[in-house]
Amino acid sequence: MASVTPPSAGMRAYDAVMARTIDLNADVGEGLGPWPMGADEELIPLLSSVNIACGAHAGDPATIRRTVRQALASGVAIGAHPGYPDLVGFGRRELAMTADDLAASVLYQVAAVSGITSAEGGVLRHVKPHGAMYHRLATDREAAAAVVAAIASLDTGLAVVGPPGSVLLAEAAAAGLAAVPEGFADRAYEPDGRLRSRTLPGALLDEPVRAAAQAISIARDGRVSATDGSVVDLAVATLCVHSDTPGAPAIAAAVRAALREAGMDVRRPGA
Repeated sequence: MASVTPPSAGMRAYDAVMARTIDLNADVGEGLGPWPMGADEELIPLLSSVNIACGAHAGDPATIRRTVRQALASGVAIGAHPGYPDLVGFGRRELAMTADDLAASVLYQVAAVSGITSAEGGVLRHVKPHGAMYHRLATDREAAAAVVAAIASLDTGLAVVGPPGSVLLAEAAAAGLAAVPEGFADRAYEPDGRLRSRTLPGALLDEPVRAAAQAISIARDGRVSATDGSVVDLAVATLCVHSDTPGAPAIAAAVRAALREAGMDVRRPGA
């Protein structure tokens, strides 16, 4: 089996165990009241971890509780998925929130999911920001530091999931939290290693075969082909399939089968 290609200069190389394992996650619980989004019941059993919407960009208390129960029944790791308080824009629009306001919002959201998870007999394992917040925290050091401090104030055992090489993961590591770099099976990449904007054509890889091929390239080989055909080094510990991508369960099933065929063990980080 091919080993993971070393990450770019200055980043630590993964050890042999990391080279043989990968976490498979999805953002779930993104319905609202009687309006479901995504096929969570089909998708969750195919994963090793989930990121549950916290009620700001999507979700509500009953949906969070139901999704936590589904995750526990499937034996997957549970994480919180906080986003901008923007139901209309699904958290994919930038909001002019100060670093302190952003941190307070994240603390509020993560505490809610943590509390419900605890009440259901589970343990919250990680935090992954959503949408526009995810991209802001990748480069805004002040905001990233404030959000990480808020997460650590709640539970220093929580891992933080974010883009490889981001200031979010750097701040998490500096604070003593586990920093988990993430790649995407169902999103196209630009030559600079960033995700292609959803406003542009070709941003989504909604064909299971294409998503599975990209997952293998990232997880096993440590690289991804960008939209211009160039190759970008990408060292990650978890792969995401979005629950709102059309045919998400079929994509996740294809990705998981391809990873298994490539000799990789799908399990949550630290398991």
